[in-house]
Amino acid sequence: MMVMMMAEAANRLTSPSLTSPSLASPGQTSQGLTSLARVATTSPSRYLGQLCKHFAHKLPTTHDAETGRIEFPFGLCELAAGKDILALTVSAADADTLTRMEEVIGSHLIRFAFREPLAVNWQRDAD
Repeated sequence: MMVMMMAEAANRLTSPSLTSPSLASPGQTSQGLTSLARVATTSPSRYLGQLCKHFAHKLPTTHDAETGRIEFPFGLCELAAGKDILALTVSAADADTLTRMEEVIGSHLIRFAFREPLAVNWQRDAD
């Protein structure tokens, strides 16, 4: 079952349309507001692991080579690694907290990826 879920996640990321609602539709969810960043990188799985391991020292996290989840007290970050892309979805209860989530995840990723210049551009629905 887990292998099948991981394969589905990888397939979603390699398709141009990202069919997963949690990755494809920034905006409002049952958890509040969401924002999505698709970061082009040669090492998506490595950065996914680094982010999850870093935050695991103080926060509940889960991850494997293709998916990850970091549970902050003020929001959630879900990660998915595909071919040359790392998809980051953050969610929070309000816009200010969502901005905080974007800044925390984005700044850590940039710091971990000092060997390659990354562009982390968050997308939200215009509500």
